[in-house]
Amino acid sequence: MNSVEKQVLDAVDFEGLLGFLQRLIATPSCDGRETEAQKAVAHHMEACGLEVDTWELDFHELQKHPACFQEVQREHGLGVVGSLGGPGSGPDLILNGHIDVVPTGDPGNWSHPPWQGTLTSNRLYGRGAVDMKGGLCCGIYAAKALLDAGVGLDAKLIVESVIGEEDGGVGTLATLLRGYRADAAIIMEPTQLAVIPAQAGALNFRLTVNGLSAHGCVRDEGISAIEKFQPIFAGLRSFEQRRNANCSDPLFARYVLPYPISIGTVVAGDWASTVPERLVCEGRYGVQLSEDLDSARRQFEAAVAQIASEDPWLADNPPDIEWWGGQFAPAVTPRDHAIVEGVATVMQDLTGKKPSVEGVPYGADMRLLVNEGGISAILFGPGDVRQSHRPDEFVPLDDLLLATRALALTALRYCSASQKE
Repeated sequence: MNSVEKQVLDAVDFEGLLGFLQRLIATPSCDGRETEAQKAVAHHMEACGLEVDTWELDFHELQKHPACFQEVQREHGLGVVGSLGGPGSGPDLILNGHIDVVPTGDPGNWSHPPWQGTLTSNRLYGRGAVDMKGGLCCGIYAAKALLDAGVGLDAKLIVESVIGEEDGGVGTLATLLRGYRADAAIIMEPTQLAVIPAQAGALNFRLTVNGLSAHGCVRDEGISAIEKFQPIFAGLRSFEQRRNANCSDPLFARYVLPYPISIGTVVAGDWASTVPERLVCEGRYGVQLSEDLDSARRQFEAAVAQIASEDPWLADNPPDIEWWGGQFAPAVTPRDHAIVEGVATVMQDLTGKKPSVEGVPYGADMRLLVNEGGISAILFGPGDVRQSHRPDEFVPLDDLLLATRALALTALRYCSASQKE
């Protein structure tokens, strides 16, 4: 590494990062209540020296866009973008991270308070530590390191703090509609510092199975919607296996089910001694990289219809299917793109080892940047996604430091930096 690169790496303020991450974790930002956390990010970006754009999101206008999906109805939301450098001759770069988090569940299942940000055993615990306030802080402090080192960029570095990723991506869509574009983007999702140029898609579905109610004492005279759901559930498992059997993409080699079908909720019946006449289940349906969403929906609907046709009751009373909430299209960036190779080279320079380059089976805002914005994007960030959406969520401190150094060095190289006189 040259002297300017070493200067930037030395300027990483890791203690400041940890302190700010703890503050963000202590600011709950779930279920559409992201505004206070966004205000904290905007204020902190300004304190770090970034030029900050903060604006009220117009949800009425956003909902007119065909790529706008929301499971949470919001009355208020902020867009927050910090930037430095440019415009110049070099390529621009976006660092994107979401501030919203999922609910904590039962706090009694946590060993550490979910809204505190507890440092212990080289880990930081709390809701959002890994998904993905940790990654967002890495992006902010990578930009701060460039400023603190007195390094100028020949292009623009844009740091986006967005809302609503967990339920459809309204925040990232809002940045695109506000005009934020770049030649490439890094989304700091937890990837264990692997470089991810491909993300599968995911569709939310709702299935309604109808039965025939009767008194429980003569249950044989009714048709239980629960019992009629059983062949549908088994059939969807077989459909899932068929969809995954032909997946030979090396990017997904470590996943048994790159495109899973998961039932998340099941609600049936309304009285203990009545045969349930209705069952409603909701789930998630994985979409292959090569599929468009309409084709994926048609395949699912055909599979359910085939399953129903094999049961006399279901054949005459087929399940209803609704597509609701998050509708995440897949997205791919070519493996030989400069941002893929650039981050991989930076990681090798920092660690002495080539990072893994692979795909992930979950949806993310990458699809909006790639498919709607025409921006080549990857996922790259600290921690393991398996620690997300669960009690005792945590991010390793070593990952936070290495991710910040890698993002700072990538921005320095990608944006054709030159040291200020």
